[in-house]
Amino acid sequence: MLIKTMFLSVMFFALALYMQGAWIHWMRSRKIGEAIKDYGPAEHKKKKGTPGMGGFIAFILAPAAALAVYFCGAATRIEMIIIWSYPLLAGLVGLVDDMLKSLRKSSEGLRSLQKLVLQIIACCAWAWIVAGRGIFLLPDFQLPLKIGAPLLVFFGVGALNAVNITDGLDGLAGGAAAISLVSVFIWSRDPAVMSSASIGIAIAIAFLWHNSNPAQVFMGDVGSHFWGGLLISLCAAAKSLVFVIPVCFLFGVELITSAIQIVSIRGFNRKVFKMSPVHHHFELSGMSESLIVARFLIAHAVGMIVLMLLIEIARNGGFACVYRG
Repeated sequence: MLIKTMFLSVMFFALALYMQGAWIHWMRSRKIGEAIKDYGPAEHKKKKGTPGMGGFIAFILAPAAALAVYFCGAATRIEMIIIWSYPLLAGLVGLVDDMLKSLRKSSEGLRSLQKLVLQIIACCAWAWIVAGRGIFLLPDFQLPLKIGAPLLVFFGVGALNAVNITDGLDGLAGGAAAISLVSVFIWSRDPAVMSSASIGIAIAIAFLWHNSNPAQVFMGDVGSHFWGGLLISLCAAAKSLVFVIPVCFLFGVELITSAIQIVSIRGFNRKVFKMSPVHHHFELSGMSESLIVARFLIAHAVGMIVLMLLIEIARNGGFACVYRG
């Protein structure tokens, strides 16, 4: 099975690498580029016109990846659906947002409330599928549906927005997603999860080939929603929802800092950070984009390791139990 998985991963890496390059060429030939937000760092203005929606390649490769995992015998039908349906549903929400931005030639697509409603609908549809098999905090700790379903939707919607917020520097969100997928591949013992994570790593690295500083293409909402959805769905499929916390460590930090900034401004009329998400704070403090990305990715890896160790310590100390409701 491992040999099949490695073969599929190499094949998807080559395919994604070629398709990403073709996508960039097509976008440039039609002069379709990203609009930069006016309220972002001034240094980002030079990125205006860079092709966007790079995550579209991962989105259109997902059905082929799902079928490959299924037909190579690594996943059952329900495992294939659980793992790959949410990235596709979430990616579709992001794609609608990106298309609106492109048509309007603006940095604004769906309104915040519109996007949130679509995210919740997509996540609830997926959660209903997962609930049919059971929602597990850990493999030996099944949650009651009235707790597990809201928690799954909370994590599912949160992950989409957290990855989206993190996607502000060249290579940051894509690099963090790749590292997270590597961790999933290492700790999981489920063939379906391992095979899907491996293919996800291959596609993410192919994207990073073009997205590393200076980026030739941006991820777009379709990409951030797709990768956020995939990380959550892998944890759910592995029956280890608690591992969403370490796997999404950096994304969570970015989301929390943004929430702190909003509360501080609206509640106390003062800023905690020079700009949020927190990676922009370091930019405005004079740190180079490449240095921020490198240090954030290291912090992400270290944070994941520490949190995973803490979970294992708590689990071995009697945290895990079998829920019988």
